[in-house]
Amino acid sequence: MNQKDTFRSALPMAALDEIPEPSANAKEIVGLVKSSGKITGYQLSDGQTVSKSEGVAMAKAGDIQGVGVAHRGDTEYLKALPDGNETNNLSSLPTTSASSNSPN
Repeated sequence: MNQKDTFRSALPMAALDEIPEPSANAKEIVGLVKSSGKITGYQLSDGQTVSKSEGVAMAKAGDIQGVGVAHRGDTEYLKALPDGNETNNLSSLPTTSASSNSPN
Protein backbone atom coordinates (compact mmCIF):
# COMPACT_ATOMS: atom_id res chain seq x y z
CA MET A 1 0.00 0.00 0.00
CA ASN A 2 1.47 3.36 -0.96
CA GLN A 3 1.44 6.51 1.21
CA LYS A 4 -1.63 7.95 -0.55
CA ASP A 5 -3.65 4.75 0.06
CA THR A 6 -2.51 4.64 3.69
CA PHE A 7 -3.68 8.23 4.19
CA ARG A 8 -7.00 7.48 2.47
CA SER A 9 -7.77 4.58 4.82
CA ALA A 10 -6.48 6.38 7.94
CA LEU A 11 -8.90 9.31 7.58
CA PRO A 12 -12.11 7.29 7.93
CA MET A 13 -10.62 5.31 10.83
CA ALA A 14 -9.80 8.57 12.63
CA ALA A 15 -13.49 9.55 12.49
CA LEU A 16 -14.41 6.54 14.64
CA ASP A 17 -14.68 6.87 18.42
CA GLU A 18 -14.42 3.15 19.01
CA ILE A 19 -13.63 0.02 16.99
CA PRO A 20 -15.11 -2.88 18.96
CA GLU A 21 -13.61 -6.36 18.71
CA PRO A 22 -16.31 -8.65 17.26
CA SER A 23 -17.02 -12.01 18.86
CA ALA A 24 -16.76 -15.24 16.88
CA ASN A 25 -20.54 -15.32 16.30
CA ALA A 26 -20.98 -11.61 15.56
CA LYS A 27 -23.68 -10.72 13.03
CA GLU A 28 -23.33 -8.48 9.99
CA ILE A 29 -25.50 -5.53 9.04
CA VAL A 30 -27.28 -6.44 5.80
CA GLY A 31 -29.73 -3.55 5.51
CA LEU A 32 -30.72 -0.18 6.89
CA VAL A 33 -34.07 0.87 8.34
CA LYS A 34 -34.91 4.46 7.43
CA SER A 35 -37.66 6.87 8.37
CA SER A 36 -37.93 10.19 6.51
CA GLY A 37 -34.54 9.49 4.94
CA LYS A 38 -32.73 9.04 8.27
CA ILE A 39 -31.30 5.77 9.55
CA THR A 40 -33.36 4.57 12.50
CA GLY A 41 -32.18 0.97 12.68
CA TYR A 42 -30.27 -1.92 11.18
CA GLN A 43 -31.24 -5.27 9.68
CA LEU A 44 -28.87 -8.02 10.79
CA SER A 45 -27.70 -11.18 9.06
CA ASP A 46 -29.87 -13.33 11.36
CA GLY A 47 -33.03 -11.49 10.22
CA GLN A 48 -33.31 -9.40 13.37
CA THR A 49 -34.06 -5.67 13.08
CA VAL A 50 -32.68 -3.42 15.82
CA SER A 51 -32.87 0.31 16.52
CA LYS A 52 -29.87 2.53 15.94
CA SER A 53 -29.11 2.68 19.68
CA GLU A 54 -29.52 -1.11 20.05
CA GLY A 55 -27.15 -1.60 17.11
CA VAL A 56 -24.53 0.64 18.73
CA ALA A 57 -24.84 -1.26 22.03
CA MET A 58 -24.58 -4.61 20.22
CA ALA A 59 -21.49 -3.47 18.28
CA LYS A 60 -19.82 -2.28 21.49
CA ALA A 61 -20.55 -5.69 23.02
CA GLY A 62 -18.92 -7.43 20.03
CA ASP A 63 -22.21 -8.70 18.60
CA ILE A 64 -21.91 -6.89 15.21
CA GLN A 65 -18.84 -7.16 13.00
CA GLY A 66 -17.31 -4.82 10.42
CA VAL A 67 -18.37 -1.57 12.08
CA GLY A 68 -17.02 1.14 14.32
CA VAL A 69 -18.85 3.62 16.52
CA ALA A 70 -18.88 7.33 15.69
CA HIS A 71 -20.94 10.24 16.92
CA ARG A 72 -22.60 13.39 15.68
CA GLY A 73 -23.50 15.72 18.50
CA ASP A 74 -24.79 13.51 21.31
CA THR A 75 -25.94 10.72 18.98
CA GLU A 76 -23.83 7.61 18.42
CA TYR A 77 -24.13 5.62 15.20
CA LEU A 78 -22.36 2.86 13.31
CA LYS A 79 -19.99 3.26 10.37
CA ALA A 80 -18.53 0.48 8.24
CA LEU A 81 -14.83 -0.11 8.76
CA PRO A 82 -12.93 1.01 5.66
CA ASP A 83 -11.64 -1.95 3.69
CA GLY A 84 -11.46 -0.58 0.15
CA ASN A 85 -14.68 -2.39 -0.84
CA GLU A 86 -17.46 0.12 -1.55
CA THR A 87 -20.14 -2.57 -1.86
CA ASN A 88 -20.15 -3.34 1.86
CA ASN A 89 -20.35 0.27 3.07
CA LEU A 90 -23.50 0.85 5.08
CA SER A 91 -24.66 3.51 2.61
CA SER A 92 -24.54 0.87 -0.15
CA LEU A 93 -26.84 -1.56 1.66
CA PRO A 94 -30.53 -1.97 0.81
CA THR A 95 -32.97 0.10 2.85
CA THR A 96 -36.47 -0.37 4.12
CA SER A 97 -38.86 2.13 5.63
CA ALA A 98 -39.66 1.96 9.29
CA SER A 99 -43.19 0.74 9.86
CA SER A 100 -45.69 3.27 11.13
CA ASN A 101 -45.82 1.59 14.54
CA SER A 102 -42.05 1.64 15.09
CA PRO A 103 -40.65 4.21 17.51
CA ASN A 104 -38.38 6.87 15.94
